[in-house]
Amino acid sequence: MNAVFAGLAGVGRYGLWVRDFCRALAAHGPPQGQTLAEAFRIGIKSLPILLIIAAFVGTNLALQGYNAFKPLGGQRLVGMFVSLAGVRELAPIIAAAMISAKAGTEMASQIGVMKIREQVDALEVMAVNPLAYLVAPRLIGIMLVLPALTIIAIFVMLSSAYLVSVHQLGLAGHEFIQFASESIEPIDFVYGAFKAMFFGLIICTISCYFGFNCGKGPAGVGQATNRAVVTSSVVCIALNYFLSEMLYGGAL
Repeated sequence: MNAVFAGLAGVGRYGLWVRDFCRALAAHGPPQGQTLAEAFRIGIKSLPILLIIAAFVGTNLALQGYNAFKPLGGQRLVGMFVSLAGVRELAPIIAAAMISAKAGTEMASQIGVMKIREQVDALEVMAVNPLAYLVAPRLIGIMLVLPALTIIAIFVMLSSAYLVSVHQLGLAGHEFIQFASESIEPIDFVYGAFKAMFFGLIICTISCYFGFNCGKGPAGVGQATNRAVVTSSVVCIALNYFLSEMLYGGAL
């Protein structure tokens, strides 16, 4: 029971922190000139690892889909399987997981170091709101680039699945493209981008929250960083179900 109460108290403290951030953002607005820099740092630097992971996820989807459908004589449905699983579910959550592991840890550690070095207090002394100054550019940047990274992950995932299906498994390329295109709609890409924006909001606020509330010394920063990436990843994966239920309902 103590763990449950501690968890609920942590959720409450996070909610109050988000409230304070929203008030600070409404009162001061994001600082000029930092949003694009944060978007570049979060997006471009995370792109190589995302491309590698998306490519191999696509190949694995094609291989497993082929093995699952082959006993039923439905090998040509691999394109449908890859597109449904990749576009609707895997691409947004994989992009979010990569951003959480890379950019989320950087946010928590950078703000945590500033906290223990009293640089956050120095901003307050200079009449600069640290929430608006430190969090807002990161939040806007991640919400700009994560949908774009998700669309790129979808393209790479489908391309790698196509190559494996056609050149390794011997399926007809036109059938793969036909079933892939017929199983998804343009709105699925919009839903994927919406999921990505929501995941970006969760990752940034949770990571910055733990950074602002880290313990003393390097050990406190390390603990805050670990909690940030674990919590944001778990929350994104859990919320993905509810988002899918809200967006697709019984269509899944």
